[in-house]
Amino acid sequence: MATKLKPVDIVIVGLGWTGGIMAKELADTGLRIVALERGIQRDTDPDFVSVTKDDEVRYVRRNELMQDVTKETITFRNNTSQTALPMRRLGSFLPGDGVGGAGVHWAGITWRWMEWDHEAYTRTVDRYGKSIIPADMQLQDWGVTYAELEPYYEKFEMLCGTSGKAGNLNGKIVEGGNPFEGLRKSEYPTEPLVRTQANLLFEKAARERGLHPFPQPSSTASQPYTNPDGIDFGQCHYCGFCEQFGCEANAKASPHFTVIPLAKKNPNFELRTRSRVLKINLDSTGKKAVSVTYLDARGNEIEQPADLIILSAYQLSNVHLMLLSGIGQPYDPATGQGVVGRGYTYTNSGGATLYFDENTHMNPFMATGGTSSVCDDFNGDVYDFAELGFIGGHQLSAGHQGARPIGYHPTPKGTPKWGSEWKAAVARSYNHTMGIGGSGAVMAYKQNYLDLDPTYKDAFGRPLLRMTFDYTENEYKMSNHAADVAVEMAKTLNPKSFTRNTKSGPYSIVPYQSTHNMGGALMGTDRSTSALNQYLQSWDVPNVFVLGATSFSHNSGKNPTGPVGALALWAADAVKNRYLKNPGPLAPS
Repeated sequence: MATKLKPVDIVIVGLGWTGGIMAKELADTGLRIVALERGIQRDTDPDFVSVTKDDEVRYVRRNELMQDVTKETITFRNNTSQTALPMRRLGSFLPGDGVGGAGVHWAGITWRWMEWDHEAYTRTVDRYGKSIIPADMQLQDWGVTYAELEPYYEKFEMLCGTSGKAGNLNGKIVEGGNPFEGLRKSEYPTEPLVRTQANLLFEKAARERGLHPFPQPSSTASQPYTNPDGIDFGQCHYCGFCEQFGCEANAKASPHFTVIPLAKKNPNFELRTRSRVLKINLDSTGKKAVSVTYLDARGNEIEQPADLIILSAYQLSNVHLMLLSGIGQPYDPATGQGVVGRGYTYTNSGGATLYFDENTHMNPFMATGGTSSVCDDFNGDVYDFAELGFIGGHQLSAGHQGARPIGYHPTPKGTPKWGSEWKAAVARSYNHTMGIGGSGAVMAYKQNYLDLDPTYKDAFGRPLLRMTFDYTENEYKMSNHAADVAVEMAKTLNPKSFTRNTKSGPYSIVPYQSTHNMGGALMGTDRSTSALNQYLQSWDVPNVFVLGATSFSHNSGKNPTGPVGALALWAADAVKNRYLKNPGPLAPS
């Protein structure tokens, strides 16, 4: 039987970027706040100092900073005719674990999503009509526009010391930036990161193709920086140990040293680590959350009553908790009814790998997670959907994220997979290879969804979350287009050889692709197609807010952390200045 504690005002479940932002923004209200984090406390010192940080075996091969799938995992299948099986080891994506969550080990790439991404349905129908949307595609708006989110995008960038170059500053197109981005009211807080050889070659090829390259925005400070909260950032060392690692210099923004310490300064805030939330408990009406049940570090079952509950765990964990707790109607793909589990999306890709002669030196080990140059000429709705035959776009980029000795060994097509020939090819190619990659959007479809597995359970006796997902013709066309453009760019650079890379066959959950899982509890203005309103508040249980990429109605051709942070600040503003003054629904249903 659970030990019931004294009530508190707010419980925050998960303390990564979104939970950390909400904790920091609400801590000065004077309300009693408890944050429950399943992992351990992490700090730059001693966890990420240089002697121990650059350990590829520990952090990449053994996933030191990631979710432990022996305790909690998912089951996966491509379609409903298959039997879903458990994911026994991490592969396609890497959810974080511990204080700071995936915000500790992310690459730092920080986008503002394009204006089309916030109003995908409206802008597509206005331009092309409804007939262009495939019958199985679930295209919908967020319920909040880019213009409404712009101040929160700016606030997140200032918080993170984001490096970059504005391309649309107060409506004026600025040379060297992204001409296709939405209007910005300020420049990035720090200058772009140093340009690498791969960046320069990509930019040359892009311009020769009539494209518009610009530096990748990244929350890795290119220079010493102090954010508006007084948090100091160091300058990036370009050490090459960035994504999947913590940062020794506090150059890569992370919630563990930015927002979370500010929350902890308030005596009304309490962090409980090694606290695994099992369920949100509802009252007899099912319309109000009354408490959270969790296991503490000793395995004791604890019930923590609270007036307001904020789910800010990783996307998959948020959906899992909602389904386990009965928050919202589960989605049924057969009928199209229900909202929780609806609209799961992932990532798409296509591109080319270029192999140069020994006179072209890349120095790929000198890098960060965000040292790329990018083109948005085929992203969002910049191009013509009807002409190219797919909805949603892709970016193209090139750069190195750190050529670490165990994981980076590029070899041309036809090279043996092992032995002396393979070793010689690695030695020849290591310093003379670059990729041009397309990161593509994935739309939501009625057949791609999340639900509770009827067979498999986790270590705590709960049904596992089941993922049903595969690509469609829309994604394959997009992937092929990205590869085609990358090949044309490659030809202008005259490498010794290149390979064309594109999606083929069903989606596989085994090789790493990106930690960009999205959807499952979408935001919107129509409760028949969304689990959350535009303030990330549950339609059915108004004292529950659900943060993160859980709410995204599709995946963009851009990484998700920028809008994740902006929406967390947007929701925190609504909670602090509206909900707490008059608890209840913030939007008409």
